[in-house]
Amino acid sequence: MPYPKSEDTRRRLLDAATADFAAHGIAGARVDRIAAAAGINKARLYAYFGDKLGLFDAVFRAHSETVVDSVPFTADDLAQYATGLYEAALAQPELIRLAAWARLEGVTPTNTATAAPETGAKLQAITQAQRDGRVVSSLLAEDLLALVTSMALTWSDVGPSGTAQDTPPPDHERRKHALAETVRRAFHTREVSP
Repeated sequence: MPYPKSEDTRRRLLDAATADFAAHGIAGARVDRIAAAAGINKARLYAYFGDKLGLFDAVFRAHSETVVDSVPFTADDLAQYATGLYEAALAQPELIRLAAWARLEGVTPTNTATAAPETGAKLQAITQAQRDGRVVSSLLAEDLLALVTSMALTWSDVGPSGTAQDTPPPDHERRKHALAETVRRAFHTREVSP
């Protein structure tokens, strides 16, 4: 189904901006370059997004919503959630780079993973699992979720063990197994089947 013209323009702008922000950061991205890559004039870009930070915010929101929607969450299987995030980071390295640029440049997008409405539901589920004795209760739910997320991103482009996208599949399987096993042992109080 074809996009309406204005939606097609917006999508082209977001695609061009994603590439530019991921490659050059927020300060290094150029509105002229983004508009040219999208095949529109600069005034149209400003009409859609206001300014460069508004454009970055829209780009970040679009990518983070895609990842949030693609990774199912259950507090009863945090290992599955962690491996899902690992796979999402491999599939969408742009989001990881965008988040790194935002942090380095001191910009807080309005829809970060910790501010998204879905995060409240995740924290409630973790808290309930802690009350029920299924997840360790010695950590705040916020800290537990942050740790699971950080562990999942260990081998992402900007993680402490940053890895190339062309890592052989056996290495990815080994890493996913290590991640799942570590999350299970660290946060679950009873055995969760792999």
